[in-house]
Amino acid sequence: MHIQTKQLKDFILDSGLISAADFEKAEKEFAEKGEGKTEEDLGKMLVSRGLITEDDLRRMQAYVLGIPFVNLKGKKIDFEVLSLIPEPIARNNNIVAFRKTENGLEVAMLDTNDLVAIDFVKKKVKLKILPRLTDNDSIKEVLLQYQKTLKAEFGDIIKRESESLKNIPEGKGQEKETEGELKKLAEDLPVIRIIDSLLRHAIIQNASDIHIEPMEKEVLVRYRIDGILHDAMKLPKSASSSITARIKVLSKLKLDEKRLPQDGRFKVEVNNEKVSFRVSVLPTYFGGKTVMRLLKENISGFSLEGLGFHGEGLERIHAGTKLKTGMILTTGPTGSGKTTTLYTVLDILNTPDVNISTVEDPVEYQMPRINQTQVKPSIGFTFASGLRSLVRQDPDIIMVGEIRDEETASLAINAALTGHLVFSTLHTNSAAGAIPRLLDMEAEPFLMVSTISIIIAQRLVRKLCSAREKYFLTEAEIETLGESVNLEKVLTILKEENIVDKSIEWKKIPFYKAKKTTECEDGYSGRIGIHEVLKMSPTIKELIMKDSTTGQIEEQAKKEGMLTMIEDGIFKAVQGVTTIEEVLRVVSE
Repeated sequence: MHIQTKQLKDFILDSGLISAADFEKAEKEFAEKGEGKTEEDLGKMLVSRGLITEDDLRRMQAYVLGIPFVNLKGKKIDFEVLSLIPEPIARNNNIVAFRKTENGLEVAMLDTNDLVAIDFVKKKVKLKILPRLTDNDSIKEVLLQYQKTLKAEFGDIIKRESESLKNIPEGKGQEKETEGELKKLAEDLPVIRIIDSLLRHAIIQNASDIHIEPMEKEVLVRYRIDGILHDAMKLPKSASSSITARIKVLSKLKLDEKRLPQDGRFKVEVNNEKVSFRVSVLPTYFGGKTVMRLLKENISGFSLEGLGFHGEGLERIHAGTKLKTGMILTTGPTGSGKTTTLYTVLDILNTPDVNISTVEDPVEYQMPRINQTQVKPSIGFTFASGLRSLVRQDPDIIMVGEIRDEETASLAINAALTGHLVFSTLHTNSAAGAIPRLLDMEAEPFLMVSTISIIIAQRLVRKLCSAREKYFLTEAEIETLGESVNLEKVLTILKEENIVDKSIEWKKIPFYKAKKTTECEDGYSGRIGIHEVLKMSPTIKELIMKDSTTGQIEEQAKKEGMLTMIEDGIFKAVQGVTTIEEVLRVVSE
C-alpha cells in the first residue's frame, strides 16, 4: 500500500508538527530534486532536516494507511508469545510478537511492507500474521525482554540446581577422588543443567570466553563480552569439582588428571547455530580453573568493510588478494580478530576455480570447499609438517594459522616463492613489527621482500550503542590529542572519504561518549577493528635490506599513506562508531 504525497502533506500540516512555512520550504527543495520522487523520499527529507522524527513519520503513515499503531513501551509481553519469534529473527528484522488471538498472531514492526519477514514468520509459527506499526523505542524495549527473561530463566535454574550441589560432602572434589567417582559427579542432573545453562546464556550474551574460577569459598563465573570481563554469577565451592568434571567429560579430557594443564574441545547447537568451545583447564591453588573460548562456526556474511576496513587500506588488501603468489600477514595480540580477518578474505577468494587449504591450531571456523587441517603437536603433526604436506596437495591458496617458529616461517616463505598465495598470522604489536619478528626467526631479508606483499595490524574496539552523547573537543584537548595522532593527516582522509565537510575544522567536528541505558549496560555493544595496512613498497624493501629499525620502517609507511591504528581509531570516533577513550584504551594495552 502506498500513500499519496498529498495525503501525507495534508496530514502533516493538520498534525501541527511542522509549520506551513517550514513544510513549504522543504517541499520546494523536494521538488527541485527532480521527477519521480515518492512520498517516502519526502518523509525521509523531513526527518533528515530534523523537522519530524522517524517515529512521527511512522505514526502518520500508519494513520493514513489505516494500519494500527501500537506503543509497547513499558508493556510486559508473555514470554510464551514473545518466543514464538526467535530473538535473532526479531532483532534482524525488527519484528516482535506481542499478542496471540483467535484471529492470529499480532506482530509489531518498523516496516509493514517487509513481506519477506512476514512470510517467514508465518511459515515458522503457522498462524495468520496481523502486522502493526510501532516505533524504535518499543522494538528496543521488547528485544530487551528476551535478554531479561532468559537471564531470569537461567538464573533460576542455576540457583535451584546450585542448592542441591551444596549437599555434596566436603571430601568430594579433592585429589583423592577416583575417575569413577568424578564421572558420577559429572553425570549428576543438577551439574548437567548448570553447565547447559551457562553455555546457552554465554551464547545469547555474545560472550567470547567463559571463565570458571575456583576461589577460597566460592566459584566465580565470568563472561568476556566485547573484550571486557563481567561477573556473571557465583556458585557454591562444593560445586567446583562437579563442574570441572562435567566440562572434562564434554571435552574428552582425563578426569583424574589434576596436576597438569589440559586442552580440549566440544560442540553444541543453540537456535540452529553451531558453536565450538575450546577448553583449557589449568591447576590453581584452589582447584582447576577452566576457560572456554566460544567459536561460532558460521563465518559467512562478514565483509572487509563490515570488519572496519576502508579507503586506501581496503584497496591495498583487495590488490594483494588479486596476486597469484606472495604472502599476506595479519598481526596483533590474542583475541584481536586476526583469524576472522583472514577467513573473511578466504571467503572472498573461495571460488570454484581455486584450491584453498589451511593448517590451523585449532580450526576455528568451518568453511565449505576449503580443506582445513588441525595440527596435533602431541603426535608430531606440527604447523611445519602440515605445511610441508600441504604444498604437495596442489593448493592455489594456503593459510597457516600462525607462524610460531623458524621452520614454519621458512616453509611459508618458500611456499609463497613457489607459486602459492600464503596467508598467516603473527603475534606483534604493529605492522612494521612483523619484520623484526620474522628476522628473529632467521628469515632471510631478501626472501621476505620478495614474498610479503601486505602486513595488517589490528585491534578490536567496542562500538557505541545508538544512545550516545555528542560533544566537541576543546582547544586544549585537540592539542593533547595531536601529540599522539597526526590530526592533519586524519582530517585529510576524513575529507577525502566524504565523512566530514571539506571546509570543517577539528573544533567543529562532533565526537561521542558512551551513554548507559537499560539496553546497553555500559553504552557499548559489539566490536569493530581498527587497523594499519602496510604495503611492501620498493622503498620499504630497501629499508629492510639495510636492516632498518621498526620505527624507520613505520615512519616510511606513514609517509606512503598508511594510517596507524590510533589514527584509524580517531577516524572511527569521528564517524560515531566508537569513543576516543576506547581507542586510547585498546591501543595502549
